[in-house]
Amino acid sequence: MRQIVLDTETTGIEPREGHRIIEIGCVEVINRKLTGNHYHVYINPQRFVEQEAIEVHGITNEFLADKPLFKDIAQGFIDFISGAELVIHNAAFDVGFMDHEFAMLAGLPKTHDICSVLDTLALARQMHPGQKNNLDALCKRYGIDNSHRELHGALLDAEILADVYLMMTGGQTDLNLSGSGNNSNSTGADVIRRLSANRKPLKIVRATADEIKQHESRLDIVEKSGSPCIWRQ
Repeated sequence: MRQIVLDTETTGIEPREGHRIIEIGCVEVINRKLTGNHYHVYINPQRFVEQEAIEVHGITNEFLADKPLFKDIAQGFIDFISGAELVIHNAAFDVGFMDHEFAMLAGLPKTHDICSVLDTLALARQMHPGQKNNLDALCKRYGIDNSHRELHGALLDAEILADVYLMMTGGQTDLNLSGSGNNSNSTGADVIRRLSANRKPLKIVRATADEIKQHESRLDIVEKSGSPCIWRQ
């Protein structure tokens, strides 16, 4: 399965008010492994970036002045994401801006016509109801180091979200469980190392007939205590 973890930065918060995308960052995940393949571009929005937005992402009007227009990068961007599942935090925001940009160019499809979309914010709210579920909160919850993130940036946030998503959905990471870290507040999962694509398969060690017999005997004892034995349900 090919997934594209995506983030955007914009001139403001509402495309209906004429705000535009100024940065797109994507990282590719295939079969739950980060491939190292990515897409990253800055875009001249042909309008001013609001000061409030600059304070979030640090991307200035002067920096964007010589960058390509969206029409110049649109097809390459579509080719990169086409057929994949997009993984986006608060997907309605990014997809809304993407569809706005596509609609401004005749003949381009909507996002859902070329991709499926998974919203990690909605997923996090299901998994952690009543808790903070922004990207910083999820990094803290899953022990992912984002201390290098002083400002929002599309590619950096996409890379961080990829780690968060894989941890949320069962991993594809190598946890440092040795407790040897220097952080005295370490929970044993404060270092994330991505697994190599060339990693040898783990050896499967199966229980012997005697071990299975002893296991079943232990479960008999559990059931005699009057408590339900969940391993036999």
